[in-house]
Amino acid sequence: MSKKTILVVEDDPSIAELLRYNIEKSGYGVTVAEDGEKGLDLARRSRPDLVILDLMLPGIDGIEVCQSIRRDLRLADVPIIMLTARTSETDVVVGLTVGADDYVPKPFSPSVLIARIRALDRRVRGRSRPREVQAFGALSIDKSAYKALVDGKDVYLTNTEFRLLVAFAERPGRALSRSELLDLAIGEEIFVIDRTIDVHVASLRKKLGDCAGLIETVRGVGYRFQEAVE
Repeated sequence: MSKKTILVVEDDPSIAELLRYNIEKSGYGVTVAEDGEKGLDLARRSRPDLVILDLMLPGIDGIEVCQSIRRDLRLADVPIIMLTARTSETDVVVGLTVGADDYVPKPFSPSVLIARIRALDRRVRGRSRPREVQAFGALSIDKSAYKALVDGKDVYLTNTEFRLLVAFAERPGRALSRSELLDLAIGEEIFVIDRTIDVHVASLRKKLGDCAGLIETVRGVGYRFQEAVE
């Protein structure tokens, strides 16, 4: 079996080499791009299993790279970890909003980064399961294919957004707190800020279009999934 490959997009040579060393030591293959344009080109040519993306890049920045990956049908479901020295809540929320699955602040611990990579890897491996399709009006959720459709058209979700949608669909009518949704969709092993679920829910609703009303806000609690749009 060939090694899974991780694309590192990082303009600082010393950080890029540190990432390469630790990721290869953990059993993954690594390709490195020193700017956003080359990172996009490598991603499109080789389709990596995961992308580690610096936010502050020369030319095309990490936000634009992330958006371009999510718009590309071949790359839309590739997990992305944002690597950034900008750790304010606003910067983190922006990164998650444009499609990053996780973020790691600089300076970072290599062991923590590897743990984040493995956590996302486990989520992707969890896709292999018996075929199961759920339908809620115009929305269909195919767990085995790891895809969602609205009116028969694919909705391109990040890994976290899809897990969040599944968590809702498996518990229709039940009010779920933000902490419950964090555990179900992201996992206890990843540290997140308080607004993370709100950001992912907002993005999910936007992508669901006419089916956005399936996700109802429960004031003071969290969210609830309805079986039909009101």
